[in-house]
Amino acid sequence: MVQAWYMDKSTANPRMPHRAHPNRPVGLEQLRTLGVLYWKLDADKHENDPELEKIRKERSYSWMDIITICKDTLPNYEEKIKMFFEEHLRLNEEIRYILEGSGYFDVRDKEDKWIRISMEKGDMITLPAGIYHRFTLDEKNYMKAM
Repeated sequence: MVQAWYMDKSTANPRMPHRAHPNRPVGLEQLRTLGVLYWKLDADKHENDPELEKIRKERSYSWMDIITICKDTLPNYEEKIKMFFEEHLRLNEEIRYILEGSGYFDVRDKEDKWIRISMEKGDMITLPAGIYHRFTLDEKNYMKAM
């Protein structure tokens, strides 16, 4: 099951967990109030997963791509990692499904406080249009996502 928490205010290495002290966990219901939705799927069968197909059909997802984020495969790796971690918003919903590896998606709550969502293999989230967010790998420095 996905874990989420309020972040500390440290600007040190973004790939660290950055849990607030004391820890302030965030549950799925609180994420839902922000418009962030979550599913746990079987990433090993992503190419022929009826559950994924059901979600895609219900939510009218017609396009997908796969990105592998690691030093060996992503051109301009360090530059891209910095770009992904810059706070931004999109005009459309953003969908991320983790096929391998792990990382963090950070979203702002309604009071502009950062919530960190730890994602690993099989986790899928949607971020609503208009929510400020950013992404970084964790210390493992590898993720393959759809």
